[in-house]
Amino acid sequence: VFFTNSGTESCELAVKMARKYWFEQGQSERVELITFEGSFHGRSSAGIAAAGSEKMIKGFGPILPGFVHLDWFDLDQVSAAITDKTAGIMVEPVQGEGGIRPLADSDLADLRELCDARGVLLILDEVQCGVGRTGRLFAHEWAGIAPDILLAAKGIGGGFPLGAVLATEKAASGMTAGTHGSTYGGNPLGCAVGCTVLEHVAAPEFLAEVNRKASLFNQKLAGLVAGYPDVFEDLRGVGLMLGLKCRAANVDVVKAGYDMQVITVAAADNVIRLLPPLNITDAEIDEAISRLARAAEHLSASATAH
Repeated sequence: VFFTNSGTESCELAVKMARKYWFEQGQSERVELITFEGSFHGRSSAGIAAAGSEKMIKGFGPILPGFVHLDWFDLDQVSAAITDKTAGIMVEPVQGEGGIRPLADSDLADLRELCDARGVLLILDEVQCGVGRTGRLFAHEWAGIAPDILLAAKGIGGGFPLGAVLATEKAASGMTAGTHGSTYGGNPLGCAVGCTVLEHVAAPEFLAEVNRKASLFNQKLAGLVAGYPDVFEDLRGVGLMLGLKCRAANVDVVKAGYDMQVITVAAADNVIRLLPPLNITDAEIDEAISRLARAAEHLSASATAH
């Protein structure tokens, strides 16, 4: 485990680690990382280059080379893109900024199998979807696989700046003493906070409650989608990482929610994200649904008036 202070620092380290691994194996040409359309890996140089979208890179050139961007998600395309320059594949098990797009468990399992067969590293970015968010401690557990390198942050600190890169001994073998460092990475206060968070979040009974509340929230959101078909189109997500695909402009839905004092976040594909605290109560879920319904009612009335 290498400790960082944020998700984007975790991304930077994961990129360095993957490239250094192949350098130490005598294959210094293996520097390319395959990433995916709609991805988000942070706002530092490697993070924006990994995402590759115009929104992320515009005005920040020259962009760090060594990233191959593919559509979301076609395993045959991934297989065809692997070359003798490929160091690894970096993917979010559930895309956040990309519009709450979960990678099917079967696809993630097939991706692990492909990486093993072709000898490339599998890097999972669980900065948004990890630490209990999907109802397991890490989202990849649903697929029954393990990555070579894992990025964590956000939830791991419960609001305190903390991140981590977890790696197998093999994948981390190039990162010997002196190859990487961080002034505040692994500081005692941050790690004390992280230990306390994990004592709660990793408990089976806590994760069982996340799954129960996720089922409740899903059920009520499905009713909301059915009740306001002119505003909402579909419900997607895993656990308490949920998205509503909108028919109305998602930014208008977010604004209407603000007016009703419920916070959502816009994402790609005209989606609004719902990312409640993992300890949200049933009563708070009911209140959130009520406020979202009022926001949808307001938008429907406005559309009818025009």
